[in-house]
Amino acid sequence: MKVEIWSDVMCPFCYIGKRRFESALENFEYNNEVEVTWRSFQLNPDMETDPDANINEYLAEAKGWSLDQARQMNKQVTDMAADEGLEYNMEQAVVANSYDAHRLVQFAKDRGKADETEESLFKAYFTEGKNIADHQTLITLAEGIGIDPTEAKSILESDKYANAVNHDIQLAQNINITGVPFFLFDRKFAVSGARETEVFLKALKQSWNAKVQDQQENE
Repeated sequence: MKVEIWSDVMCPFCYIGKRRFESALENFEYNNEVEVTWRSFQLNPDMETDPDANINEYLAEAKGWSLDQARQMNKQVTDMAADEGLEYNMEQAVVANSYDAHRLVQFAKDRGKADETEESLFKAYFTEGKNIADHQTLITLAEGIGIDPTEAKSILESDKYANAVNHDIQLAQNINITGVPFFLFDRKFAVSGARETEVFLKALKQSWNAKVQDQQENE
């Protein structure tokens, strides 16, 4: 059974959704039969990286909110993340374009390390306040999960894996995905957003049962 996850590494709900999906998967009877594929999505492809910008001020301007509304929203997602055992330090978050981070994930996917890369990027952005657009930061993260830093550097300094990122983004548009996280189960069942663990577990069971039924009908 295949689960495709569209995500952006600077999306606070995507990290929360990852944890909730993982909890559901852990409690799914046939979890060893599930293949997870991470797919790229950019919430703001035109975002300009600015390490000196304040994330609250950026959100207020981008969303048309007041500064207090931006702070309140970040506090809400921080509290939500804490419930899943995640530490968000939103005041330290660096305003950064995620495109090269997605290219790194696509490269890591070919090395069987997409999930580890997503986890490392989420932690770097939300917990550690790192600039996920900075190539040296990305190279160091790659090395930390066992990817050759020289190879990662070569990828980032080229335009390699841009086609893979663009393909995922186009695929999302083709199936009308407008926000992330978005979870697609065997291209039959979908879960949009960082839903509760029980919702993900139900989708896993529904998808599995549908797969079994299809196999029985084709025998």
